Amino acid sequence: MIAGAAVLLILVVIGGFLIPPYAANWRLQSYINDLADDPSTIRKPAEAVRTEVLNAAAGLGLPLHSEDVHVGLTQGIVKIDVLYIVHVDVAGYTIDLHFRPAAGS
Repeated sequence: MIAGAAVLLILVVIGGFLIPPYAANWRLQSYINDLADDPSTIRKPAEAVRTEVLNAAAGLGLPLHSEDVHVGLTQGIVKIDVLYIVHVDVAGYTIDLHFRPAAGS
């Protein structure tokens, strides 16, 4: 019974470290979806859309760089692809979480 409680406690602690990056990624994905669905986005230059995504990611505390965000604006279609890695340290062990939020209209 004690071993089971210890395993459960370890899982809760690991979850405490892993849930925040996943929640931030979910919020960024939601923002990218809304941005791609916004009709005014197609009239903006790709660099302006990239800057909006970078600003949203910075607000969420995500480690995004300009080269991590790819924006395609062609023939009335918006396509936004993001690829980034979050490093999470858990008890001396580093876990690299790879996220790839994307959206298109």
